[in-house]
Amino acid sequence: MPPASEPSPGRPPQARLTGLGVGLLTLALMLGLGCVDRWLGGASLTAYGVLFLPVSVLTALWVRPGDLLIAPVALPIAFAGGLLPVVDGDRGLGSYAMGLLTALATQAGWLYAGTLVAALLVLARRVALVAHRRTARSRRQPAAS
Repeated sequence: MPPASEPSPGRPPQARLTGLGVGLLTLALMLGLGCVDRWLGGASLTAYGVLFLPVSVLTALWVRPGDLLIAPVALPIAFAGGLLPVVDGDRGLGSYAMGLLTALATQAGWLYAGTLVAALLVLARRVALVAHRRTARSRRQPAAS
C-alpha cells in the first residue's frame, strides 16, 4: 500500500468516510442542526431544510469511493432523524408522530433537493473514478499490434 500523501497547503485533507461513518455523521449533524434550530426558538423547518443542502454536499464529497452509493441512502434517514427535535408533539406519541409525518410531507422539496444533489455528486465521482481506472489500466497494458 503506498504511503498517504500529505495535503498541500491550499487544499483540505482528503477525508474518507465509510458507509457507517456517513450515516453517523449525517445523523449527528442533522440532529445537531435540529436542536440548534429548536433552541433558537424558531423551529423553522425551512431553515432546517436549507441547512440540509450543505450537509448533503459534504456527505457526497467525503464518502470513500467504495461506499459512494451509501450517501444518497443515508441522507433521507438523517433528515428524518434530525426532524425529531424540531417537530411539535405536545399531546403524546400520536401527536408527535403526526407532527413528524407533517414535517416530512411539507419539507419534501428540501429532502428531494439535498438527496438529488448528493446523488449527482456521487454519480459524477463514480464516473470520474471509472474513467481514471480505465486510463490507468490502458497505460499499464501495451497496445496490441
